[in-house]
Amino acid sequence: MNDLDFSAFLVSRVCHDLVGPLGAVVNGLEVLEDERDSAMRADALKIVTLSAEQALARLQFMRIAFGAAGSAGAELDLTEVGRLIVGLLDGSKVSLVWEAPHLNWPKDWAKLLMNAAVVAADCLPRGGVLRIETHDEAPGFLLAATGQGARMVDDIERALHGEQAQSAYDARGVQPALTHRLAKGLNAGLTVSASEGQVTIVAG
Repeated sequence: MNDLDFSAFLVSRVCHDLVGPLGAVVNGLEVLEDERDSAMRADALKIVTLSAEQALARLQFMRIAFGAAGSAGAELDLTEVGRLIVGLLDGSKVSLVWEAPHLNWPKDWAKLLMNAAVVAADCLPRGGVLRIETHDEAPGFLLAATGQGARMVDDIERALHGEQAQSAYDARGVQPALTHRLAKGLNAGLTVSASEGQVTIVAG
């Protein structure tokens, strides 16, 4: 996949993740414009508020995880990274257990952690718990996604290892491919393992 195709698929992924909450905002505003019943208006306002918050959380997450996010050599606060992951998962069936010290990490390591967290959360189609542990010193992490039906889709695992065929890439598969590129650039030694009810991703 050339860089132009990769960028196009990544933009598609961003748009895909924002269409849902922004569409709900528009629908809620239409109800507020036409509806006179106070109870219906209150429900519509709640939908608008929650959907707008969800869209903002996704934008804040993707700006760091997918974007340039600062100059070369920049560092990111792990506490802020944890807050962004919490925001991304808010309203989903996946709850987060965050076990990380208050440290600054090199930008690309933080981006790798965030992208790996998305992959791990996607391994829990029925919901569950995503536990994230980071090392105290050198950058490195362990992600454990635990829940009923937890599994790593074969195409996603191949993308994480840079083995997926170009024809199989799409807006969903490009994000694991980005995770692979980040891990390769950092020589992070990204590994994936699965057992009944759990998928584990380790780097560093």
